[in-house]
Amino acid sequence: MNIGIGLPNTKADATGECLLEWARRTDEGPFSSLGVLDRMVYQSYEPMLTLAAAAGVTRRVRLAATIIAAPLRNTAILAKQAASLDALSGGRFVLGLALGARQEDYDAVGAPYRGRGRRFDEQLLTLRTFWQEESPIGPRPVQAGGPPILVGGMSERTFARVARYADGYMHGGGPPRAFARMAEKARAAWRDAGRPGKPLLWGMAYFAFGEEAAEAARHYLLDYYAFTGPFARRIAEGLLTTPQAVRQFLRGYADAGCDELILFPGVSDVEQLDRLADILA
Repeated sequence: MNIGIGLPNTKADATGECLLEWARRTDEGPFSSLGVLDRMVYQSYEPMLTLAAAAGVTRRVRLAATIIAAPLRNTAILAKQAASLDALSGGRFVLGLALGARQEDYDAVGAPYRGRGRRFDEQLLTLRTFWQEESPIGPRPVQAGGPPILVGGMSERTFARVARYADGYMHGGGPPRAFARMAEKARAAWRDAGRPGKPLLWGMAYFAFGEEAAEAARHYLLDYYAFTGPFARRIAEGLLTTPQAVRQFLRGYADAGCDELILFPGVSDVEQLDRLADILA
């Protein structure tokens, strides 16, 4: 299982230089990818622009949108941004997409909240047409057929989308047993669709080391996921705060067949990255 790092692009105190420093250090290893989160109505950096900046200071790690709300965006512009990121990074981009559950984000951009599932299906169906050689919209992606597409979510429709349109599944967090259940649903839908091989399986979690950092991270998670109601507390309680917790969590995800696990920082202090690297070493 590969281990990636999430950039703190949704942390209000993260500066541009802070994000670039996270990217530089992540590229030095031992991590395999850089992830970003997407939120419109929040003090956060736009994910595709953040990854474009990261592409300029990295050479090795994959750059992953993990994940962005596709129906908030024009499909042609989204396809052009993805192709541009793939070309700028030399074929290191992974495009993670989902519906997005926050109606305030839809209201802010003037996109209809109702019917977003149907629109998402249409986007997934047509995205790759923009990456074909005969498409007048460029640039051409470096990766053949365009960047890999991951679909996130937990509904039954999510797994149908994974099997029909995507290359894999992005799990939105939770203990290893929750990931294992969702991973099996993705595999089952893949088999039922008659697709060869297996879907890519990605997951995510949050970490913060040190008492003050952990407290600040829990406060951030409660705020960021407040729209989920009581579930926000469960997310905050799942924060990884010790080396033992990290190692146990990694073992659980690896045993469940996770291909790539993105660990997002709960605070923006780049020293957290060094502490995590020491644990993995």
